[in-house]
Parts: sequence; structure tokens; C-alpha cells
Amino acid sequence: MSYFVYLKTGNYSGTDLNKNTIPLRVTNIGISSTKTIPAIPIPLSGIVTGESLTAALDLGMATKNISLSGFIVDQTLTRTMDGTSTTRNYTAHEIAQLLHSSVDSTGLAPNQAISELVILIPSKVNEDNTQVTERNIPFTFRARGEFDKLDNLGVPAPNAFPTSDTSTGLTGFVRSLNTTFTGDTVEVEFNMEFEVAIIAP
Repeated sequence: MSYFVYLKTGNYSGTDLNKNTIPLRVTNIGISSTKTIPAIPIPLSGIVTGESLTAALDLGMATKNISLSGFIVDQTLTRTMDGTSTTRNYTAHEIAQLLHSSVDSTGLAPNQAISELVILIPSKVNEDNTQVTERNIPFTFRARGEFDKLDNLGVPAPNAFPTSDTSTGLTGFVRSLNTTFTGDTVEVEFNMEFEVAIIAP
């Protein structure tokens, strides 16, 4: 089965999405972008113009959250631990336990911590705004174009737009994870909130 949503552990490196990742069977994805702009009403503006005015300062701040829901299923995971890659068959319940353990850990534990969310989407326009054959790239909040070009006009140091399914996705952390164990299925239902952020340490 092919997957289009992955969680990468802090141990992920290279371009192999089958290694140090946890694929998820996702049925719904909600993406929320909330702009933060300080706004101050201008005193007496309504007297002068007959219309009250508000001054706003765009400092380039926003909060970005991803909501995911779906099912965790039995699958084979390849993980690198102690310098050795091992492939093991995990039950859905074991993978749920791994995910809860990762939420409970810190970035100092690379084998546990989730550092990146990859949501593959179809794309027909590449990073320089050229039409290409449809392929999958990670969903990001990045824009097309180099310094001061295309969508990045006026942007002095833009981040690279994704070019393939192994490009960087959304870095951040799992804000919350809820799983449901039921007796009539081997699948584990889950709901997850992921917040886009730069993580330290």
C-alpha cells in the first residue's frame, strides 16, 4: 500500500521515506493558518474623516496548525538504533504506543521525537513556475521563486520550494495525539494536532 502522510523521527536522514518514518493512513486533514498582526485603533480618526481607522503592523507572524485523523494499521517499520537499521513488523497498537511515547519525549531523544510531518500533494507547477508532469511534493508554506523573484518578490532570503516527494515537509511538533482502542477491529483510530515550528534543542 502507498502512503501519502508520514511522520519523520529525529533520526531521519537521506531520501528513503521507508526508513525512520511512521506512515499514517489518514482520512482527513485540516490546515489552519492564523495571521498575527498587532492592530491599534487611531484616536479621533472618526472625528476627522467620519470613519474610524485602525493602524496595523504586519511583522510577518502566523500560527500554522495541521489536524489529522485516520487509522493506524499493522505495518513494517525500518528504524535506525545504535547505528544499525532493523526492520520489524509492528501491530497498530504498538505503533500507537510509539507515537504516544514520541509526544511524551523531547527533541534530545532522536529515536523517539517526531520532527517533521510530510503530507504529499499532487503538483503540476515546479519551483520556477514551469509546467511539469504531475508528481507528488510535500505540502509547505513556502513560495515559488528565488531571491526577489516570482512569488518571493521582496523576500530577501526565501526557503527552498519542494521539488520532489523527498523534499522537506513541515517541521514542528505533535501538539496532541488521541487514539482509540476498540475490540472489534485491529486498526487504531487516531486524531492528531501538529504545530509548525522551529524546534530547539
